Amino acid sequence: MKPFPRSDRVGALVHQQLADLLARGLGDPRLDQATVTEVRMTRDLRVARVYWCTREGGDMVEEAAGAFARAKGYIRRELAKTLELRYMPDLEFFYDQAIDQGDHIHRLLKKVADESPPNPDPDKQEE
Repeated sequence: MKPFPRSDRVGALVHQQLADLLARGLGDPRLDQATVTEVRMTRDLRVARVYWCTREGGDMVEEAAGAFARAKGYIRRELAKTLELRYMPDLEFFYDQAIDQGDHIHRLLKKVADESPPNPDPDKQEE
């Protein structure tokens, strides 16, 4: 069995520490609803790509993106205290659209199900 690459292990550690940091609160109400969904590290461990989402869409996404950009230095310093890495990776924040896309697909499927005529006998198949 091939072990996980170091970049995956470090990414999981950054994800955990960043989630804990957000749970404790950063003092910015725009980040209270933000959740880290994934952290991908480059192979050389120099850059951590942080993917996040929020329960509220629209303007809240733009506000949270701005808040992450402003808090980047603080977050990086706090992570450096707990991670014990030789080099603290640079942080890049990206909005994760997977939840929005899943919600959109769910709404489309619900709409199709609501519009389709009910089948009175599920055992009987149309030929």
